[in-house]
Amino acid sequence: MPLLLLDLDNTLLDRESAFRAFARALLADLGAPASDLDWLIAADNDGFTSRYEVADALRSRYGLTATVVDIVEALHDGVVAHSRLDPLIACAIQIAGNAGWVPVVVTNGTTRQQEAKIRRTGLDQYVAEWVISEEAGVRKPDARIFELAADRARMNLRGAWMIGDSPDADIAGAASLGLPSVWLHRGRRWTEQRFTPTVSADTPIAALAAVLDNSASPAKLR
Repeated sequence: MPLLLLDLDNTLLDRESAFRAFARALLADLGAPASDLDWLIAADNDGFTSRYEVADALRSRYGLTATVVDIVEALHDGVVAHSRLDPLIACAIQIAGNAGWVPVVVTNGTTRQQEAKIRRTGLDQYVAEWVISEEAGVRKPDARIFELAADRARMNLRGAWMIGDSPDADIAGAASLGLPSVWLHRGRRWTEQRFTPTVSADTPIAALAAVLDNSASPAKLR
């Protein structure tokens, strides 16, 4: 029963769509022009911009009187509220579990937001465990967070696979441990020269299928 290490945002959950839906609702509430959506999405930078920086940018652009802390909370809660688990992805995780894989989420982020996403979407019903960087005290790609995931599942990393969309966090982390990996390319080209994913896939379902079919030639699956 090998471990199946799974990223959360833009892997199991479509964080990009969740933020876009939240951003539209927020701008409508502020009475801002719909054309500002591109600005807010760029400011968010796929979630990599600090929430405090995004909150400060919103305060400055729209003259908001709410505190930065309150806006940060609204950003966190808004993405959670718009997060959805695709039933087909849930089914694919269940199929992997039935095939003997043990799915464990390994995600960077705040405990409050990431755990709320996992529980609110019902993802907690399909995975054995999860590890969140804030409460773990270590972030991907550090090998320790993957080792902690194995400990929580009471397993070892022998035979484990990693699925994720981030070259720097997910694929680099897997490479540091010598684990095979599937990269969700999301329309991007691989540019990193120091390491490469075992397999590239265009959807989470294709990624899970690639792991289940891990005896196939990686070259055929790229």
